[in-house]
Amino acid sequence: MHINDMPLNPPMIPDHVDIVQLVDEFFLAYNAARLREACHLLKTKILKPRVTVGLTLSGALTPTGLGYAAVVPLIKNGFVDWIVSTGANLYHDMHRSLGFNLYQHGPQADDVELHSKKLIRIYDIIFPQEVLYQTDAFIYRCLEADEFQHRMSSAELHHRLGRYTSERAKLLATPYTSILSEAYEAGVPIYTSSPGDSTIGMNIAAMRSVGKEVGFDPEADVTETTAIVYRAKQNNGESAIIVFGGGSPKNFALQTEPQLQEILGFDEKGHDYFIQITDARPDTGGLSGATPQEALTWGKVNPEQLASAIVCYADSTIALPIIVAYARATCPPRPLKRLYDAREESVRTLNQLYHEKWQERKPT
Repeated sequence: MHINDMPLNPPMIPDHVDIVQLVDEFFLAYNAARLREACHLLKTKILKPRVTVGLTLSGALTPTGLGYAAVVPLIKNGFVDWIVSTGANLYHDMHRSLGFNLYQHGPQADDVELHSKKLIRIYDIIFPQEVLYQTDAFIYRCLEADEFQHRMSSAELHHRLGRYTSERAKLLATPYTSILSEAYEAGVPIYTSSPGDSTIGMNIAAMRSVGKEVGFDPEADVTETTAIVYRAKQNNGESAIIVFGGGSPKNFALQTEPQLQEILGFDEKGHDYFIQITDARPDTGGLSGATPQEALTWGKVNPEQLASAIVCYADSTIALPIIVAYARATCPPRPLKRLYDAREESVRTLNQLYHEKWQERKPT
């Protein structure tokens, strides 16, 4: 036993309890304690102005409505500076901002009957198939515009698309704000690590088949995200990564440090802060369950900051609202870093420094 160990003697839960009291006084052991530690790490270290915060989203989070309910407040309050998301989360988050609804439904569904009625199911969420077709039509019309007719980073494509979703929501007078719209307004770049693995990518593939020039530039995504992290670490700045789920978005955000160290040859130590909410086990060897201790062997996490790396084994749909509520209750809004606006300058700086290193390493 350590001198700092606290006895586990919580009081009875009162009639009325706010989120801070609930987390601080009753989330005392197991994954509840890890969730409390994550909330405290946000409050005491991560949500400080000099920390650049990256957020990753996987799984089917946005069909639940948590895009507007939880992610948009993070962006609006300056708690998130850049995002890596599956394309599916961005696509399904658009439905409501286009005036469509998704509905609660029991998980014990008759899928044959739903199919006959042209209803789509995501576990206990259903919505008409027509929602997909109408969203596809909107995306297609946007991507036909001249401003999209070149290969670009996924951040540039999402930023341009966010302007259209924002304008459409205002036209429809819908109260719903999509992640794309809020990120556009706040200058938060959004990347997709596997851009072809979503309906947005499917629409782009269809457009290219009829001669349109719109397309993703995956190499630009690698360089831009690496430049964001390099910029974050200058002048005693720090970098934090918050992971909901895992998968490809998790690795894409974390690989920025191996890109700096292993590939570009910069003297770096890894991300300073790391929080992951996951239900994946580490013993199967998958990336989603890989621990921060394992990540530090790749240079992804700073070994000197391992105490500031937390994994909570929980469903993201439970943990995300709690974390956002706690952060909003305990942390003042941060100034927006508007990293999208600084994107080209950050890339130029990184490329220039790497070019100088490359010239030094070239054989004579």
